This record gives sequence, structure tokens and C-alpha cells, in this order.
Amino acid sequence: MSIAPSPKPRTPELPPFAHTPTPYTGPTKAEVIALRKQHLTPSLITYYKDPVMIVEGKMQYLFDETGRRYLDMFAGIVTVSVGHCHPKVIEATKRQTDLLQHTTTIYLNPTIALFAQKLLSTLPAPLNDGVVYFTSSGSEANDLALLMARAYTGHFDVIALRNAYHGMSNFTMGVSALSNWKQPVPQGFGIHHARLPDRYRGQWGYDDQDAGRKYAEDVQDLIKTATSGSVAAFIAEPIQGVGGTVELPPGYLKHVYEYVRAAGGLCISDEVQTGFGRTGDAFWGFESVGGVTPDIVTMAKGIGNGIPLAAVVVKREVAQKMAQKLHFNTYGGNPVSMAQGLATLDVILTDNMQQRAKDVGTHLFRGLRSLQSKHPILGDVRGRGLMIGVEIVEAGPGKQPSPTRTAAIHEHCKDLGVLVGKGGLNGNVLRIKPPMCITKDDCDFLCGALDIACTELA
Repeated sequence: MSIAPSPKPRTPELPPFAHTPTPYTGPTKAEVIALRKQHLTPSLITYYKDPVMIVEGKMQYLFDETGRRYLDMFAGIVTVSVGHCHPKVIEATKRQTDLLQHTTTIYLNPTIALFAQKLLSTLPAPLNDGVVYFTSSGSEANDLALLMARAYTGHFDVIALRNAYHGMSNFTMGVSALSNWKQPVPQGFGIHHARLPDRYRGQWGYDDQDAGRKYAEDVQDLIKTATSGSVAAFIAEPIQGVGGTVELPPGYLKHVYEYVRAAGGLCISDEVQTGFGRTGDAFWGFESVGGVTPDIVTMAKGIGNGIPLAAVVVKREVAQKMAQKLHFNTYGGNPVSMAQGLATLDVILTDNMQQRAKDVGTHLFRGLRSLQSKHPILGDVRGRGLMIGVEIVEAGPGKQPSPTRTAAIHEHCKDLGVLVGKGGLNGNVLRIKPPMCITKDDCDFLCGALDIACTELA
């Protein structure tokens, strides 16, 4: 007696969306590929064997040169927070551009002060009485935060986490701990990487209620054995982004912050991907996973819904140290970026995007975990709100990472009309971090596409 194979899942259809893409009249995709190869740095990469050429975006959707619509579940690497070309954001940015495109902070302009005021109001005390430094990228923000910590404490050593990613400047590549993101020259001394508290692959798992404290002891050990006993800073993402959506366990930051502060250091929360309500449970990632308040918070990407914009929020007394020397940024705080950042924050707060991330994220988690019970290769589904990772493994015991399967699923999802990211130490984690305007129907479409991709790999 033969057993009939399970029926193939029905190919899902994108939810209806009332937008007609603008006809594209520029260079062909082949011409763009040739131009890119000839004129751009060879270190640039593209996703997919047949790269997608994106020429238009509207809310949670992207359009290629043929007019084909894709559901964007990666948000330009977690950058588009409220939706591509959100009308309220575009209106505010255009209004500012028509008035004044650029001037620096050596002159007064109202928008930067208004934005700083509203941004600080989203943070808990004492950071809400702190100050803001605006920059143009997350790399720049993290670099500045680490510089400020060294200047304020008078100490040099910095502790970060293995598997972390904090940017592409010389300093931030040094604190990052993914080999693919290290620059091809030796890094400076004084940087130490603590054990990653990975409850899926690490010694202490999801079922260990004391995992946070146990993993934190490695930071305490580093301070005792790898430094003079004094440190400048500890920096971590509450949920690792590029590193594969690894969420710090409860209690971890509480213990680590105690150890670091006892050693004279400052605690930095890298909120470049976790901030602005994305985790659903709180506005900032450190509130969601740690129940702690850092000394410095860095932010970028979703802060400006796609415009080059980042910021460092720091306690007032730490910032005062920087006032002893000239510190200046030509583009940080420019009027156009400030207008777009302020409009983006207005939308996030007015439209209650944090609650939306929680509600829609809960629906998406339910769908993904249902798929996990059907497809053993979906080894782990983790994260919070609309910051989700799906780890792909080989069939059978052992949790063997499967970057090959991950690449195939990643490609197949694109062919079905949904764009997701991938990452992790082994390149085997699907990164699902969409614009926060997505709907439950969009989530169902993603799950349908993922179901087909996994079924055809079985």
C-alpha cells in the first residue's frame, strides 16, 4: 500500500492593493547590471541569482521595472518603518525641501529642536532629560557613542557580543563580530567579545529560567581576566539584527549592566533595528528584553523611514564631556532629514505603530509556528513584534545549520512575490522585519509562500 504524498500548497495571491505603478522608461536591468559592474565598487552585493531591480515603492510593497509587485518583508534592511513613500512623510519632506535643503547646526533652525524634544519624550528617565546628537548613519552613531564612552570614563576597553553587527566604520567593524563584516586589516586592541546568549544553540536554552544570569557571567569574567578591571563601555543590540535575530534572554542585561557599571563603564543599547516600537511590547528594545535603562542609546534606519539619519541619545553629564572640545557634523541635523524624521515619528506615535507591530506580529508568529510544526527544517522561530528570525536547519536531529536550504527558500519566496532577508552566523536565518504598516493578510501571504518553498525542498 503506497501513501499518497501531501498535496502541494496552493500558490498564494498578493492581497489587493490600490496603486498603479508608474511606467518605467529608464535603462534595462541588463544595462544597470553592466553599469554597476563597471562603475561601482566590487564589494557591493545583490540578493538573488537574478537580481531584482526596484524602481518604485508604496507602503509595504515594492515594484520592479516591469511593474511586478513584491511584498517587502525586509523593509530595506529594517529601514522603512512606516511604509515606502508614506504620504504624510513625503509631504513633510517635500515642504522642507521647497523651503531649505541644507544648512548646518552653526545656524538656528526650528525643526531639529522640535524633533529632539519629541524624540527624547519617547525614552524613560533619565534619558528623557538627556541630549541628542544627530548623525547620518548607524555606523556613525555607534562610533560616536563609543568615543563618548571612552572620553567620559577615561577607560579604553570595550565589550561587545559575539555575532554582533554595529556598523561599517573602522571602530564599529572592530566591535562587530561576524567575520563577513570585518574589514581586511587588523583591528585595534581593547575590544573584547563576550559569549552570545543564544538560547537555541547555546548551553542554556529557552527552558532555563536563569539563562540570562548564567550567560552574563561571561561578561564578568572578561572584565576580570581580559581588562585592567575597568572598562569604557558595553554595547549590544537587544535583539541581534544581522546576527540572526537572537534575542537577549530575560535578566541578561540587568546583570551585565551591573557588572559593567561596577567596572566604571557605560552601557550602550544599539537600537538601530529594534527601536521605534518594532518589538511591539515597548517602544525601545532594551525595555522589551531587559527592563533596564542604558546610559547611551543609538538609533538609525527606522528613525527616518529611509532617509540617511541616525542619532545618539546620551545622559546629559556624559555629553558635557564632549563640550570640552569641538565636535561638529556637517550633515547631522540638516533640515530635510529632521523634517522627515519628525514626520516619521509623528506617524509612528499617531498611528500607534507599536501596538500594530504587536498585534500583526502576534498573528505572524502564530502562522510561522504553525509552519514550524509542519516543516522540521524550520528549526527556530524567534524575536518579538515585527522583528522575527526563522532559523533553517537540516532535517533530522542536531540542529545542523542549512545555508543551502536557506538560500533556496530565499530565492523561491522572491519568485512567489515576497522579499525577505537572510543572515546569522551561518547564513541560515530568514530575517523578517517588514514596514510596520503591513496587514494580517500580508502575513498570510508570506506564510503561504514559505509553505510552498519548504514543501518543494522536502
